[in-house]
Amino acid sequence: MHDIQKICQGYLQAIQGVTHLAALEDIRLKALGKSGEISLLMKSLGQMDAEERKAKGAEFNHAQQQITQALQAQKATLEAQELTARLQKEWVDVTLPPRQERLGHVHPISQGMAEAIDILKSMGFSVADGPDIESDKLNFDALNIPAHHPARQDQDTFYLPDQNGETMVLRTHTSPVQIRTMREKKPPLRIIAPGRVYRSDYDATHTPTFHQIEGLYVAKGLNMGHLKGCLVEFCRRFFGRDDLKVRFRPAYFPFTEPSAEVDIAWENGKWLEILGAGMVHPNVLRNGGVDPSEFSGFAFGLGIERFSMIKYGIEDLRAFYVPDFRWLAHYGFRATDDLNVGGVSS
Repeated sequence: MHDIQKICQGYLQAIQGVTHLAALEDIRLKALGKSGEISLLMKSLGQMDAEERKAKGAEFNHAQQQITQALQAQKATLEAQELTARLQKEWVDVTLPPRQERLGHVHPISQGMAEAIDILKSMGFSVADGPDIESDKLNFDALNIPAHHPARQDQDTFYLPDQNGETMVLRTHTSPVQIRTMREKKPPLRIIAPGRVYRSDYDATHTPTFHQIEGLYVAKGLNMGHLKGCLVEFCRRFFGRDDLKVRFRPAYFPFTEPSAEVDIAWENGKWLEILGAGMVHPNVLRNGGVDPSEFSGFAFGLGIERFSMIKYGIEDLRAFYVPDFRWLAHYGFRATDDLNVGGVSS
């Protein structure tokens, strides 16, 4: 009795003091291997009589179970320690570095649109809006554009399937908003119509989609002097030059009479054409439900891309529509809380 307990305790103490799995395996073989001390004691049971075998067998089994459990527990502890040591020694960072955050910028079109609208609103104009898909009648007929006009040809206008018997187009200008507003409201009225327009054209100075702001002022007694004063003030404020020279050249537009091209004196005295304007044609007033014998009006239209190219020094119109973050970082603007484009986005 005393010998088996002493043997068992010796192995248990040895197991507790082991610090390596290889040494633990040596103890297992020494105690429980085929020639191990406990295994030999188990084999000696066959040489004992029944009573002694019963008593000794229980003792040997108990010792074997204790040693086995101690071996398993110590093995689990050593394996965990070994794994922790390997993880600390062999650790590799498999994560990716964080992506560099880009600072957002306001697109020059949005900036130019916001600045122009802000100036015109301060001059008493309110913002009006209309659909991008318009009827042929509102886009052309109501604006005194005859059927033979080049703008009505397929190579210049995007035509869409008819709706309810009407020819539909992607609007080529925001002028239909003027007709809609005159039909909905009685003069006097003073509105601007900012938004996207569409024309079948693409080169360094033209794109199929671009942005316009058109203005309309209808009241009693308006004349070209009022139009010139309005546009000179607007151009000087937009380009930030109080001494900016502005000239008006006679031109032809089917929806205004008289009509004018507006130029500004830019670098080295060079004149740049920037917009078209004129007194609203009587036919257009009639199509808008306004009596031309009682009211007169002036209208103007400007391209935001062209204004932005001039002001911000951008040479190629097509660059506005290329998804290049480097270009946007160079020509874009820091976002501001007062950026307001009147509900129209670029």
